[in-house]
Formats: sequence, C-alpha cells, structure tokens
Amino acid sequence: MIFKDYYKILGLDTNKVNIDEIKIAYRESAKKYHPDLNKEDNASEERFKDISEAYQILSNPSSKRKYDRSWYYFIGRKKKAYDVSAKNKNAKTKDFFNMFFGVGIEKKTDESAPTIGKKTKVRGENIETEIEASITDAFFGKEKTIKLKDVDGNDKVYNVKIPEGIQNNEKIRLLGLGKPGLNGGKNGDLIINIKIKDTGKFALDGTNLRTNINLSPWEAALSTKLTVTGIDDEFTVNIPKGIQSGEDIIIKDKGYKDNTGKRGDLIIKAIIMVPTELSKEEEELFNKMSKMSKFNPRNS
Repeated sequence: MIFKDYYKILGLDTNKVNIDEIKIAYRESAKKYHPDLNKEDNASEERFKDISEAYQILSNPSSKRKYDRSWYYFIGRKKKAYDVSAKNKNAKTKDFFNMFFGVGIEKKTDESAPTIGKKTKVRGENIETEIEASITDAFFGKEKTIKLKDVDGNDKVYNVKIPEGIQNNEKIRLLGLGKPGLNGGKNGDLIINIKIKDTGKFALDGTNLRTNINLSPWEAALSTKLTVTGIDDEFTVNIPKGIQSGEDIIIKDKGYKDNTGKRGDLIIKAIIMVPTELSKEEEELFNKMSKMSKFNPRNS
C-alpha cells in the first residue's frame, strides 16, 4: 500500500492545523500546480489531482479524523521518533562541549534571558481583521485598500488582493505584516477574514446565486421569454406557462464558484407584480376576465 501524505502534498509539516490553514495551503498549491499554468510540465496534472484529493479529505472534519489515524501510523510516529532522536543528539553534543570547553549550561528564566550570550527570538503576534467584499468583487477578484493602526497608533495602509472566487469567511494571510518580533524573531502575520456581502441584485447561497425576476400577470399566465443578466453574462430564460409567484427557475452553472472553480447555479425567483394603475381599457379587460373566468385562487 502506498500511503499519501496529504499534509506534505499541501506543503504542511504537521497535522496540527485548522481548516483555515488547510484552505490557505490548498489555494497556494492549486495555483502553483494548476495544469493551465504548467502546460509544459506533464507531472503538474497528477500533482494537481493529488492536491485536490488532499483538500477533499482534509477539509472535512470527519474524513480528516479518520485520515489522521492512518497518518500518525505511517508518518506521525516516525516523525516524532526522529524529533526525539535529534533532540537527544543535540543534548549529547552540548554535553561534549561543556566537558571539553567549559561552556556553562544556560538557565532560562524568561523570554529575554540570555542563552549563551544570545537572547531568545520571539515571534511577533498575528493581527486579525475583517473586510467586506461584494459578490461581484469576490467573483472576479479585486484589490482593496485597508487602513490599520500600527503599534505606535499611526495609520498604516495595506493593498490587499482578493483572489478570484474566494469563499465567504475565507482568510487571506499576509506573511510578516503582523506585529514585529523581538530579539530578531520573525514578524507575525496579518490575517484578513473576507465577508462576502449580498448586493441588491444577487444573494450568495453557498456556491449558488439567488436573484428575482418580476413578471406581469399575463406573462406568468401565458409564458414568455426574457433576457436575464447574470453575474458575468446575459442569457434568455423561458418562463413556463402558469408559473406561480415565489416559484424558482434554476439555471445550471451560472452561479458562484467553489474552491476548484466549478460553478454553482443561478436560482431565479418569480415575483408576479400586479399593476397599481390601470387605463380605462385595461380596467374593462380585467372586469371582463373576472366575469368570464372560472379561476378561483382560494380553491387552488
């Protein structure tokens, strides 16, 4: 049996990662090895399949737990044994130098205490914030400017590229733009949570988009063809005869995107509108219809 290390495939060193870290690693790996960007590399397609397979397993909490049990058996325990061995080897080397060169064993009192003449490096804290993006901006991708206070209270401006097809509540990590580290430690990261905001025209429902279409009573009763503007194109929709107000028309593959670029559906709700003002001729026609029609909506 050939065991695939899905964490390694996504560029992760450990299984101690959360779903947001898995999503970020997946997006970076998928972009790097996408076949469309590596047409001369025959191996990229297989690598991309492995990346997609890894994300499918690790992004689901249930399948991740099952996989982690196998991962620990094949990878984790060996890695742990290697880390312990390396630690013991370093300790023996240190004892050797202490014996022959008289170097004292350091006593760590706090994070700023000297360690053989050096201070402990402390990584800076991450900064977390949240920005809104419209459905259109998130669908096509857009650069946004955000302003944050630095540690001195001064305004600092960041340009953030929202990637095309980002998911609601997905996070963007900007490496090294968090709080500064201490004693030469690395800076923290800036982590930005993306909130996709519904527009007046579209509402996001998973990877589907929802919108409304207004119909006159005679359009709903007789059927018609109408031009509908989707998020990225226009197309003709057939309104079936006798459609009811609130009924949905589903247009396949015209919605939002998932992490692989696959499109959801556009769900169009029919809203039947009744005219509030009638000409004399229109009023006469409605009166004539009310007398001749046997339709009673209360008996439907």
